[in-house]
Amino acid sequence: MTKFSLKNKVALVTGGGSGIGKAISLTFAKQGAKVHILDFNMEGAEETVAEIKALGEAAEAHKCDVSNQTNVSDIVESITKNDSIDILINNAGIAHIGNIEAVEEADLDRLYNVNIKGVYNCIKASLPALKASKGVILNLASIASSVGINNRFAYSMTKGAVLTITYSIAKDYIADGIRCNCISPGRVHTPFVDGFISKNYPGQEAEMFDKLSKTQPIGRMGKPQEMADLALFLCSDEAGFITGSNYAIDGGFVTLNGN
Repeated sequence: MTKFSLKNKVALVTGGGSGIGKAISLTFAKQGAKVHILDFNMEGAEETVAEIKALGEAAEAHKCDVSNQTNVSDIVESITKNDSIDILINNAGIAHIGNIEAVEEADLDRLYNVNIKGVYNCIKASLPALKASKGVILNLASIASSVGINNRFAYSMTKGAVLTITYSIAKDYIADGIRCNCISPGRVHTPFVDGFISKNYPGQEAEMFDKLSKTQPIGRMGKPQEMADLALFLCSDEAGFITGSNYAIDGGFVTLNGN
C-alpha cells in the first residue's frame, strides 16, 4: 500500500499555474488525486493541466479571481456537480515590498482582496463539500506570519491573518471532521523570485540571488517541490491526527536567525 496516497480524492488548488501551487498540483496528481486548478493566469493553469494529463492523471483548469466571491462560488458549484472536494489548498497570493509609509490604500486593498478575502471566499464556498467529505484545508502562510520582516508591512499583515484564519477554521469545524493547517515557507526559489531580482537588480542577479539565499540559515532557498511534499503529508490520511497547526518550512529562518 502506497503511503501518502490521494487516490480517489479531489483537490482544489488556487494559484496552481506556477511556483509552489504548480508543484503541489503535480505532486497531488502523481499521488492519484484529481486536481482542479483555480488561477487568474489561465495560460499557466492550462500548462499545469497538460503536464498532469501527460502523466495519465486527471485535472481541470478554471479561470478564477479568488477575490471575487461570485466567481469563486460559481466555480465551486460547477465542480461539485460532478466531484467531491476532499482537499482545498489556498495557495494564491500576491506580495508587496515596503514599510507602512510606502503602502498606499490601493496597495492595502489589493493585498487584502487576494491574500485574505481570497482565502475566505474559497473556504466559504467549499465548506459544504468539505463537510460532506470530512476534508482537509491547507493554507499557505509565511514566515512573515510569525516574525518581523523588513519592508513587508502589507504582506506581513495579510499572512498574519492567514495564520489566524487557520486556527479559527480548525477550531470551528473540528466536530465536522475537517482538518485545517497551514505551512509557513521561507524564501522559495520560484519564477517570481527570479523576476523580482531581474527587475530590481539588473546586472547584479547572481550577487543578489546569493545574498537572498543566505538569509536562510541553511544557506539556500527552498524548492517548490519541498513545499509540495510537506503539503502532501499534511493533506494525506497519514496526517489524520494533525489540525490547527502551523508548519515552518524555512531553512531555520524563524528559530535560528540571531542564535
